[in-house]
Amino acid sequence: MPGADINQVRQHLDRLYREESGRILATLIRLLGDFDVAEDVMHDAFAKALQRWPSDGIPANGRAWLVSAGRNQAIDALRRRARFDASQEKIADEIFASTGRQEESVEDDRLRLIFTCCHPALAPEGRAALTLREVCGLTTEEIARAFLTTPPALAQRIVRAKAKIRDARLPYQVPSPEELPARLPPVLQVIYLVFNEGYYATSGASLTRADLSAEAIRLGRLLHTLLPEPEVIGLLGLMLLQESRRAARTSDDGELILLENQDRSLWDGRLITEGIALVEQALTSRRFGPYTLQGAIAAVHAEAPDAASTDWPQIVALYTLLAKAAPSPVVELNRAVAVAMRDGPEAGLELIDALLSRGDLTGYHLAHSARADLCRRLGRHEEARDSYRHALALAQQAPERRFLEKRLRESGEIF
Repeated sequence: MPGADINQVRQHLDRLYREESGRILATLIRLLGDFDVAEDVMHDAFAKALQRWPSDGIPANGRAWLVSAGRNQAIDALRRRARFDASQEKIADEIFASTGRQEESVEDDRLRLIFTCCHPALAPEGRAALTLREVCGLTTEEIARAFLTTPPALAQRIVRAKAKIRDARLPYQVPSPEELPARLPPVLQVIYLVFNEGYYATSGASLTRADLSAEAIRLGRLLHTLLPEPEVIGLLGLMLLQESRRAARTSDDGELILLENQDRSLWDGRLITEGIALVEQALTSRRFGPYTLQGAIAAVHAEAPDAASTDWPQIVALYTLLAKAAPSPVVELNRAVAVAMRDGPEAGLELIDALLSRGDLTGYHLAHSARADLCRRLGRHEEARDSYRHALALAQQAPERRFLEKRLRESGEIF
């Protein structure tokens, strides 16, 4: 086997790590049944390749070589430990017996990994952290930055999630068709949670975090390829349609621009076309759910050439369906805003006041912000100022806080 130039090997391994490390890790987790061991031996396998390939040559199937090297490394380690613990020999034999099955379905391995990381037995914050770490390949520091926590705190979430998988012996497998309806929602929830944190950050100096949204879309595309269920299609369509507006959502200096004031020529037409096609595909299945309905609402906005042309009756109808499919106070709030756009601010204000009087959204700044806007439109300036102050007291994100302060100044408030 001819040797290879060391620079050529480095470039090839860099590409393999970038494009294939997620698949390699997923297969090693399946073979070894341990997240940490799989990660360690994968990195050892890449280091071994850097040593061996310059003399042995680059193998035709680098991914299979790396999986074999990682698996063999784990077997050797277990047999060394078997001198002190006989059970390790049995585990090593079981892994050795899996030879020949390692390439049975690499893509299935990734799907198994997604479902394992999003198992409903794990805490929701643990699911998101583990998925970003093990499926998306983000570092602990990157994930901690995204969720505005410290790397040690984030690492603890991941450790607890892995311990739960190990101690509860959660199966590393794709659920059966009978189990899928119950197991798919947590997976979709994690992907959308990651996307939303990137598209509309809950706090911090910036309105968005593009890298996090990109990872969620990448995960959505992967899941769509592996499991083209209607709600998977609908979620991917929804994320693409929302992502299409990213460039128009903030000014050059990072200030928030409301949907009605956005320059629609900045919307990404390629993402809109793909997103609408996916949502339509999901709708035709007649088995769609909340993500497809939200995608349909985003599609109605995307199809309007300007804010004044928006089909608000259709959006209200879609929110009514969504409120039945996935009832929540936030959905009711969004429907109330749509009703205000269709029937006038007084109709929307009545719905929002009813919501707030129930106490469900008193701590949600967007409810007070929406109420303030409707009061402003009705000329009820003192009520508008009160609601803007409530919203400002609750808002955690710098651009939103500046926007609310601007509204207060416009209404005569002096800071």
